[in-house]
Amino acid sequence: MAENRTSRDAAIRKRRWAPASLLPDPTPEQGYVFRWVRMSTMNQADPMNVSAKLREGWEPVKASAHPEIQLAAIENDKHRDNIVIGGLMLCKIPTEMAEDRDAYYRTQAENQMHAVDNTFMRENDPRMPLFAEKKSKVTFGNGT
Repeated sequence: MAENRTSRDAAIRKRRWAPASLLPDPTPEQGYVFRWVRMSTMNQADPMNVSAKLREGWEPVKASAHPEIQLAAIENDKHRDNIVIGGLMLCKIPTEMAEDRDAYYRTQAENQMHAVDNTFMRENDPRMPLFAEKKSKVTFGNGT
């Protein structure tokens, strides 16, 4: 009853052409999150943004750490060892710090929503009560 089967590894598929990604994804590293940080826009340097991201804990990624990302010549001598594409520099941050950052901004957004709700409900009148429903419903055609 044993059939003669070939494994999937033996069946090699023809590689198809696909357009190159403008910003390639680096190979994931255990314990780090990656992000492209803006260094310039329309050839205007943005040192304030880079400085802010470095103070937040983002670290520039060295080109030698990710040889899978092929680079063209980098015109900026200061960041020659880093991965810079189109005015964006690849940076990484420890996962714990990224989660702390996400939690901080999530709390900020929740506080803003509570402030909006409080301001909205301040106008409540028993003769015409207000409802703060936070859900939406999508219907198509005949309501199904």
